[in-house]
Amino acid sequence: MERWDMLELTFDGKTDGNPFTDYEIYGTFTNENETKTVEGFYNGNGRYIVRFMPSFEGEYHYRIYGSFSDKEFEEDFTVTAPSENNHGPVRVSNTYHFSYADGTPYYLVGTTCYVWHIQSEQLKEQTLKSLEKAGFNKIRFCVFPKHYDYNFGEPPCYPFEGTPVDSSTITSENFSQFNGDPEGNNWDFSRFNPEYFRNIERCITELQKLGIEADIIIFHPYDRWGFSMMDMESDMRYLKYLTARLSAYRNVWWSLANEYDLLSAKTAEHWETFGNYLMNNDPYDHLRSIHNCVNFYDHTRPWITHCSIQRHEIFMTNEYREKYNKPIVLDEIAYEGNIQYGWGNITGEEMLRRFWEGALRGGYPGHGETYLGYDNVLWWSHGGELHGESHKRVKFLHEIMLQTPCNGLKLGNRDWDCVCGFPQDDDVAERTGYCIFYFSIMQPLFRDFYLDDDNEYIVEVIDTWEMTITEIGIFKGKFRVPLAGKQYMAVRVRKTDKQNGQVLQ
Repeated sequence: MERWDMLELTFDGKTDGNPFTDYEIYGTFTNENETKTVEGFYNGNGRYIVRFMPSFEGEYHYRIYGSFSDKEFEEDFTVTAPSENNHGPVRVSNTYHFSYADGTPYYLVGTTCYVWHIQSEQLKEQTLKSLEKAGFNKIRFCVFPKHYDYNFGEPPCYPFEGTPVDSSTITSENFSQFNGDPEGNNWDFSRFNPEYFRNIERCITELQKLGIEADIIIFHPYDRWGFSMMDMESDMRYLKYLTARLSAYRNVWWSLANEYDLLSAKTAEHWETFGNYLMNNDPYDHLRSIHNCVNFYDHTRPWITHCSIQRHEIFMTNEYREKYNKPIVLDEIAYEGNIQYGWGNITGEEMLRRFWEGALRGGYPGHGETYLGYDNVLWWSHGGELHGESHKRVKFLHEIMLQTPCNGLKLGNRDWDCVCGFPQDDDVAERTGYCIFYFSIMQPLFRDFYLDDDNEYIVEVIDTWEMTITEIGIFKGKFRVPLAGKQYMAVRVRKTDKQNGQVLQ
């Protein structure tokens, strides 16, 4: 196997009683650079599984043991170099940004499809094709099914053994009566349904093939099945099972909750317990966050690796960076669409503006789409096809972000009336002169610049909506850039080598 891939080991074991709670299985994996002990899980039909993601190349040895069997199992295996598209898990890098484990910069352009994984096979396939075409490299989605407007269907199966409340009478007028844990649900929270989780794993695997991170939302409040109202013992059992099943996938992120402050059955003590459990029990230290509706969580907490924020005030990105000293992921900045809710009917132009402003301020905005008129299949929840305009242009922004001469951007103060994005590292910014000036909804006919008298700069005009980059020349001292009186324009400047006229890196 290759580095950062997943080794899966399956064993027959005991089946009497409740195998999900009565027996345990562990694996210890060792090479000269690391020793990790991981917990396995029961996968139904008398089968127990242990999964492991090696962080190094070379010779490994494993030992499998636990109460699941009266035997122990040992074997050697070899880990080879990663293949071309395997860069390992994403980590925090340069304080406010991300990179893969092999050091390759990771510029996040994410989207949200809350329950795409429990749609039809045809719709799931369409979602994957849409993700690939749009160029997104992260998708947020829930473990549990969702109950909300435009989301009244039942999943094909459920995460626990049991039966749900009869939902045949739910309408958009009375759906709020079913929130929480209405009478009629009959679950055994001590017995998982492995097929439900195998389906999630298949989706994570398909995302990994496309180079897309799976941002797993563990809890959420939009619920008629009672999954948001489980007691602490059931919550911890679920969290333990989920970690054992999914942590060995290199493209997994943990989002502890979507809109945590709407989960009435959870307290600050719950969230701290859950967050610390993930920090201490995920053997691979995947990225961890918690997402708000109204009230921010305390993102300074040590178990939080990056801030997952719902806000549309993109100009606050700088304040969030200074306050929390962590990457700022603006996972919900409203959705492009036409539904009745204010969070779901902004234009494609406005969505793209928020992306550009957020990116140049050193943050990472998130995409979403809520267009009605397509058989009530809304991308924001179900996936399927994308019908808006912003997603076509987010990929173009991502390509420009990849050309940053160091890992990450930050807001500069060169001009007062536009957003100026500079390399995160000051020495790189000084050496390369790299800067992007973004004029947002303003529509200047031209812009006069004065950078300095000593250096020459290649100057490009970027039409962020038409997705064009036009080089207009090499300048020094004072110069004028024509902008055609259009909105959503940007100007990129980069120092050139005086010897050969090439851009400085």
